[in-house]
Amino acid sequence: MAEKSEKKFDHEVASTGTPSIDGSSPFYDPSKESIWTRLGVNFESFKRAPGTTGGQVISGDTNLTDVEKHLADAPMLQQKMKPRHMTMIAVGGSIGTGLFVGSGSALNSGGPAGVLIAWILIGVMLINVTQALGEMSILYPVSGGFYTLAGRFLDPSFSFAMGWNYVFQWAVVLPLEITVAGTTVGYWTDDVPIAAWITIFWIVITILCVFGTLGYAEEEFWSSCLKLFVVVLFCFIGVVCICGGGPSGGQYSTYQGGRLWSNPGAFSNGFKGVCSVFVTAAFSFAGTELVGLAASETPNPRETMPSAVKGTFWRITIIYITSLTIIGLLVPYTEDRLIGGSGASASPFVIALKNAGINGLDHLVNATICISVLSIGLSCVYAGSRTLTALAETGYAPKIFTYVDKSSRPLFSVIAILAFAPIAYVNVVAAGDTVFTWLLALSGLSTLFTWLSICLCHIRFRKAWKVQGHSLEELPFKALGGVYGSWFGIILIGLVLIAQFYVAIWPIGGTTGPRDVVESFFQAYLAVPVMLIFWIAGYAWQQRRPLRASEIDLDTGRKSWLTVEQMREYRAERAAAPWHVRTYRILFSN
Repeated sequence: MAEKSEKKFDHEVASTGTPSIDGSSPFYDPSKESIWTRLGVNFESFKRAPGTTGGQVISGDTNLTDVEKHLADAPMLQQKMKPRHMTMIAVGGSIGTGLFVGSGSALNSGGPAGVLIAWILIGVMLINVTQALGEMSILYPVSGGFYTLAGRFLDPSFSFAMGWNYVFQWAVVLPLEITVAGTTVGYWTDDVPIAAWITIFWIVITILCVFGTLGYAEEEFWSSCLKLFVVVLFCFIGVVCICGGGPSGGQYSTYQGGRLWSNPGAFSNGFKGVCSVFVTAAFSFAGTELVGLAASETPNPRETMPSAVKGTFWRITIIYITSLTIIGLLVPYTEDRLIGGSGASASPFVIALKNAGINGLDHLVNATICISVLSIGLSCVYAGSRTLTALAETGYAPKIFTYVDKSSRPLFSVIAILAFAPIAYVNVVAAGDTVFTWLLALSGLSTLFTWLSICLCHIRFRKAWKVQGHSLEELPFKALGGVYGSWFGIILIGLVLIAQFYVAIWPIGGTTGPRDVVESFFQAYLAVPVMLIFWIAGYAWQQRRPLRASEIDLDTGRKSWLTVEQMREYRAERAAAPWHVRTYRILFSN
C-alpha cells in the first residue's frame, strides 16, 4: 500500500531514446550498450556519453507543461545507485581511521569524558547538517550536490573557494589513506617494504575506479557491512568485559564498571584537552556529506535519501557514541600504546581486545581497519572527482573535466585525483611526515567549511522559498529542526573553529618558543587564508555577486513539483497506515 501511495505521486521515466527538447538528439540509453560497456571494462566504455539519460524521477510531473525539458535538465552521470547503496554509504561510509585509530589519540588528549563531549556535540551538529542536506538534495539532485547549491543560494565566489578546497582535501587524504593502509598491514609483518604496499593499494583503488559508480557503491556497501558487524561485535564483547565476563587470563575477568573514570579520571588535560578533541571528532565524521553528492546518481532521491539521512542519526548514536563509551570504560587514557604505537597498534579497539586476552579478534579489527582505509581511499576519488566535474560544469575548472564516459565515469576528473596517490611515496623518507602535515594543513578545515556552507545554503534556500511564494508543505522532505537546526549547526561549527584556534595558539604541552607557536597555528589554520585567497580570486575572475532571495533560481534541477494539495493528500494516506508502519517511517524512512 505504501509503495502504491508513493508511485501515485511519482513519474518514473525510462530512458527510451525519446527526442530531447531541441529535437536534435535523443536521451542516451545505456541499456542498449553491451554489459561490458556498462561495467566499464572495454574500450567503448571510455568514449564520451552522447547525452544525459533523463533517468531521474520527477514527482508531480502532471503539473508541468514540458516534462522533457525537466528530464533533460539532469546530470550527465547515470543513476546507478540503489537504495541499499545509499543507506550503507550514510550509515557506514565514513567509519574509518578516525574512529578505529584516531579515537586513541583523542582519548589520550581529552580523556573518556572529553571524547564523549566532543563526539556528541559534533554528532548533533552533523544530524542538523544532514537533515538540511537531505531537504535540498531531494528537491535538487544536481551534479556537484552542495557545491552547486552553494553557488546558487550563497555566493559563486565562495562556492568556488569551497569547491576547490574540498577537491584538494580529498586529493591529499587519498595518499595519506594509502600510506595508513600500508602501515596497517605492518601489524602482521615488517618484511615487505612500505613502498610495495603503497603500490599494491594504489593499484587496487585504481582497479575499483574502473567500475565507476557501481564499483564505489558496491565496495562501500560490503565494506560498511563489515565495519558495522565488527563495531557491533565489539560493543557486545565490551559490555561483557565491563561486567567482568572476560577470559580469566585477561584484564577484564573482574567487574570494571566506571573505575577508569575515577582513576586515572574522566578528563585529560582539562578544558584544553576537550578543545583538542573536537577536530579529531570532526575528522572522524568527514565524508558524511557524500550522500549529497550521491543523490544525483540515484533515480529517485525522494525514495532513497530520507532513509540515508536518518541513518546518520543511528550511526552517530549506536556506532560512535556506544563504542566510544565502551572504549572509555576499558582503556585508560594513560595507556602508553595510545601514543607510542602506530597504525592499528595504537587503536583502542585493538588494545582493548588484546588486554581482554581474546585471541584472533585483534586481527579481525586490524583487517577491518585496512579495508576501511581502502574504502575511504575510494571515497576520496569519488568525492574529489564529482566535485571537480561540477567545478568544470560551472566554469571554475578546465572544460576537459566535464567529460563523462559511457560507463558514467567522470574520466579525467578520476584520473586527476588518482594522480595524487604517488605522493604517498614521500613517506618512504624521513621528511615524509613533514610534507604530509603541511599538505593536510592546506585543506584541514575543509570539512568544517563544507558543513558550514550546507547550513548557510539551507537558511538561504528557505528564505528564497518563502519570498517567492512557496509553502513548506510543498517540500517532499523537511529538515527536522528547520532553519533553527541549521543555525544551531552554524553555532557549533563556530565553536569548533574557536576551539581549534585556542589549541593552535596554546597547544597541549606548551611550546618551546615563538617559532613553535607560529608553526602550530599555521598547521591548524592554514586553510583559512587559503580559502580567503580562493574566494577573492573567484570574485576577481568571474565578478559574480550573490543574488537576492527573490532572484535565486528555484526551478533548475528541481525534481519535485507536487502542489500543497497533492502533498496533503500524500501525507494523509501515510498517516492512515498502521502505527508500527508509521513508527518505522519516522525512525528510518520518510
